[in-house]
Amino acid sequence: MPRSSPLQVDLFAPTQSITTHGSPSADALRSTAETGNGFLQQQPGRLIMDRPLQLPPGAQWRETLSGAQRLGYTLMRSRRRTIGFLISDDGLRVTAPSWASQAQIDDAVRQKTRWIVTKLEAWQQRRTQLSMAHTRWQHGGEFPFLGVSVRIALGAAPAMGAQGQQSYQGNPGSPAAGDVLHLSLPRDAESSRIREITEAWLQRQAAALFQQRLQHMASLHGLNVRSLRLSAARTRWGSCTSDGRIMLNWRLVHFSPAIIDYVIAHELAHLREMNHGPDFWHEVSRIIPDYEQARAALRAHHPGDIPVL
Repeated sequence: MPRSSPLQVDLFAPTQSITTHGSPSADALRSTAETGNGFLQQQPGRLIMDRPLQLPPGAQWRETLSGAQRLGYTLMRSRRRTIGFLISDDGLRVTAPSWASQAQIDDAVRQKTRWIVTKLEAWQQRRTQLSMAHTRWQHGGEFPFLGVSVRIALGAAPAMGAQGQQSYQGNPGSPAAGDVLHLSLPRDAESSRIREITEAWLQRQAAALFQQRLQHMASLHGLNVRSLRLSAARTRWGSCTSDGRIMLNWRLVHFSPAIIDYVIAHELAHLREMNHGPDFWHEVSRIIPDYEQARAALRAHHPGDIPVL
């Protein structure tokens, strides 16, 4: 039966959080690790964090030194009670309460030097491994869709869809390598705009496909799903509450249907076992008997990245 305060179990949630308590000073810290494609340069022995091209409204760019390491960060003020650290798409972001002085904030950043550098280095390595260059988002670039590479074509295209911006050349229900997604954008469109429109199209495909597969598998195994929502989380592929609310990361649409089915089976299994014990994995195998291969393939990827096929 649904619970007033349902439990939730996540699939792969590697977010690291550190919170310490004390006086309102630099030791009141909270650290949350996410990864993206921030502005980072590598030099022997140290990292250089450059100012992002655009800062959020009300934000400031600040720099401080920690030994020989220059630490640049985006500073935002908020009503929060602690100083927070986030490795995001634009590098290091620090969110500080109004009571914190600049000296206190800089001191807090210096104290977190090792954590900051470690996370940024990990991001740099992952970016290299996954070839996440912005040139992907251009005319002739490619992106993964249901396990195959689809090419981007800019300019006029036949039979634009209902959204008026995209037209898929091929069968999106069963894509093949070499299919083309036409975008009604000029050839010199900014990569951010190309990515935005492409991802909007991918999210619509994900919503329809995930709903169809979820309903089919739940019905087949006598499970009741209360709702499905898409997630854009950078730290987990899916989650399920004990009252039947399932969330799936839309980026799963990059992967093959077998991997998508595994994640759906994983979340459906939580409707009977809200844990990751032996009984849970038995339930997963009842839904997807050969899940191990898909599970191993997914573990090689991070929810915030686009997989290289």
